[in-house]
Amino acid sequence: MQIAILLYDRFTALDAIGPYDTLGRLPGAETVFVAQRTGPVHNDSHGLAMVADATLEEVTAPDILVVPGGPGQSDLMADGPLLEWLRAVDTATTWTTSVCTGSLLLAAAGLLEGRRATSHWLALDQLKEYGAAPTGERVVFDGKYVTAAGVSSGIDMGLTLLGRLQGDELAQTVQLAIEYDPQPPYDSGSPEKAPAGIVEALRGRSRLVLKGSDGPAN
Repeated sequence: MQIAILLYDRFTALDAIGPYDTLGRLPGAETVFVAQRTGPVHNDSHGLAMVADATLEEVTAPDILVVPGGPGQSDLMADGPLLEWLRAVDTATTWTTSVCTGSLLLAAAGLLEGRRATSHWLALDQLKEYGAAPTGERVVFDGKYVTAAGVSSGIDMGLTLLGRLQGDELAQTVQLAIEYDPQPPYDSGSPEKAPAGIVEALRGRSRLVLKGSDGPAN
């Protein structure tokens, strides 16, 4: 089984690493990081680079596709080589997945039309523009398409899909191995729980990010 994790300039690192450290533990699976060019690909802060092992042309039929989000996603929404590649490999995948605003790339490629999907809470309304039915759930399954909400939910997505593939025991074993036992110091991880001032401040900054500024991820 091949798991392909897409990288592109200004992706959000945890969007890719969360699925890598969960799905990547699937016995016998090969995980490949893929980008338009091989070599280092910088994340949204440009403080971290991950190495792409293969080009889009070299990965043609992955069993599982993972598309992370990040502010760089907004520069890739126009039809072009990346969206063409997404459509092409989707014909071969068993599972096509995304984390955060990665679902917008799947939607722009026409893969989520008429399907339930999720994304970062700031991007949910944009899914409607591509014919998807947005939901605020943390992980959404619709056929072979699995979308996760913002950033940290990629870990949940990876564990949930792992359970579907190999059973609860393996998923629980991986959860224990990575000690995924969230006990956040603040209860502000959703717009419904966070202070209103923080929600509005982040919403204001996000408008600039979605237009392609160099602001923080999502």
